Amino acid sequence: MRVIVAVDGSGPAADAVALVNAIAWPNDAMLRVIGVIEPTLPMVGLFDTGGVLSPEVEESVTAYMHDTVRGAVDRLRDPGRYVEGAVLRGRAATTIADDARDFGADLLVVGSRGHGRIESLLLGSVSGEVVDHAPCPVLVARTTKLDRVVFATDGSPSARAAERVLAGWPIFARLPIRVLSVLDVVRPWTTDLLPTMSGLVLDAYSADAREAAEHERIASDTAARLRDSDRAADWEVRAGDPAAEIIAVAQDQRAELAVLGSRGHTGLARILLGSVARNVLAGSTSSVLIVRDGTVAPDDQG
Repeated sequence: MRVIVAVDGSGPAADAVALVNAIAWPNDAMLRVIGVIEPTLPMVGLFDTGGVLSPEVEESVTAYMHDTVRGAVDRLRDPGRYVEGAVLRGRAATTIADDARDFGADLLVVGSRGHGRIESLLLGSVSGEVVDHAPCPVLVARTTKLDRVVFATDGSPSARAAERVLAGWPIFARLPIRVLSVLDVVRPWTTDLLPTMSGLVLDAYSADAREAAEHERIASDTAARLRDSDRAADWEVRAGDPAAEIIAVAQDQRAELAVLGSRGHTGLARILLGSVARNVLAGSTSSVLIVRDGTVAPDDQG
C-alpha cells in the first residue's frame, strides 16, 4: 500500500499521525509524510511587505514545517515500512491532491481541521476540499487507534467501491465490521395535522416502510460478501436520517472508523443537494473513510 499523510503541526494532524502509526500496515507499505507551505496574502499597515515575507519569517516558517514533517517521519518509522517526507509549496488542498496523484497513493490521511500554530501561513482548513478532489480514498482522522468499523451502504456504486476497500485492504483483515443500511423514512411526527396532510405523511411513511426488506437484503448480502473475504462482519438496518443514524451506530458500537462511499459532489451541487458523507464528516467523533467510485484494492491494481 502507498499512503500519504498530510501534516501541519496541529493537534488534528498529530492525531492523524498517531492513527497511521497504530494501523497494522502490510510489510511492503510505503508511507509518505507531506507538509505544505501556502503562499501568503499581502500584509497591510505598518508591516506591509508587498506580499513577500521577510527572510527571517520565511526561514522560520520553512524550518517549522521541515521539523514537523521530520518528527512525523521519525514517529512512523518501523521495520518493514518505507517512510519518506517532503515539504511542498502551493495551495494546500490542490498540492496535497496533486501529490497523492503523482505518488500513486492508495490512501490519503488528513486531520479533521488542518489548522497549525502558524495557521495564517501554513495549511488552513483543507480536509473537506481534499475529500472532494483527491484521486484516492481519504481518511479524515479523529481517533488515534482502529479497532472497530461501521460501514454504511446503500448498494450504490460508491458503496460497492467502499466494500471492495474493506474486503481487499489488509489493514481491515482482523477488525469487526458492522454493516449498516439506513432506510431514509418520513415519520408521522404528529397527530395534530389536517386530515389531508396526515394522510400524505402516512402514505409516504408506508411507501418507505415497504423498502425495509430491500435495505435488509443490501445489508445482509454485503455482510455475507465481506465474510466470504475473511472479514468479521454483521449487519443491521435502521430508519431515519442517514447521516444521524451512521453517527449513532458508530457511537453505539464504539467504532473508531465510519466507512462510506460518496458520489463526490463538489461546488454548487454539493451545497444544494447536501451529502450524507459531508454530514457524517461534520458530525462524527469517529474517524471517517470516504471512498468514491472506481477505487480498487492495491492487490487488484494492474
